[in-house]
Amino acid sequence: MFSFTDAQFYGWLGAFIWPLTRILGLISAAPVFGHMSIPFSNKIGIAVMLTLIIAPTLTNVPILDPATPAGILILTEQLIIGLAMGFAMRMVFVAIEMAGSIGTQSMGFGFASFYDPQTQGQTSAVSQLFTMLATLIFLSINGHLMIVETLVTSFTTLPISLTLNGHGFLQLANWGGFIFSTGVQLAMPMIAALLITNIALGILTRSAPQLNIFGIGFPITLSVGFLVIITSLPYLTAPILAAFNQTFNFVQRIFLP
Repeated sequence: MFSFTDAQFYGWLGAFIWPLTRILGLISAAPVFGHMSIPFSNKIGIAVMLTLIIAPTLTNVPILDPATPAGILILTEQLIIGLAMGFAMRMVFVAIEMAGSIGTQSMGFGFASFYDPQTQGQTSAVSQLFTMLATLIFLSINGHLMIVETLVTSFTTLPISLTLNGHGFLQLANWGGFIFSTGVQLAMPMIAALLITNIALGILTRSAPQLNIFGIGFPITLSVGFLVIITSLPYLTAPILAAFNQTFNFVQRIFLP
């Protein structure tokens, strides 16, 4: 008759449930995997499959009852680690979408917005264009596979027995500031071009007050905005790619002592 001790049972249970919690946290927040178009049941299936692959390779797994206070603390820590990793990766896409929103407002194209099921809010056409470009770049560098690689590496750099420290949350906050500054930098060509255009229109209005600035201003700013977008799109690939690489490097260091 097959028998086992409580320690063996909790060892088997912990080896599965600890990594599963971290993986679920990452998948729910990470780009591509966490997209609203992917059914929740599929996300659970991906998490379970990855757990079955990763769990046998783990060492020094805490042998605890998950229902005890210590077990609940470990579950919470693993969920926080997974969510933080996924959130750090997603912030790149948020910054790129912000760059598109800034450009949209600068060119007076804010009325061209529609509902985005991913963010549960309104998004502009330019933001969606930038997001699609970022997604294509992300998939072209095998970003989805790099997420899995980073996840596997995290169990070595951030073992399950590691106690979280507040320094990791400070790093995440600072990283958010850096990423959003990157979004502003991506929008700078459009901001600069439209600022010059508006200054020129202002000078033209002062020189020829009889001109209907409201009639010619909007078509001009809109045309300049589209021209800048078409011209700058090929040059956005390098900074977006650099942002993704920096993000993966950061995620591997997050919560390290």
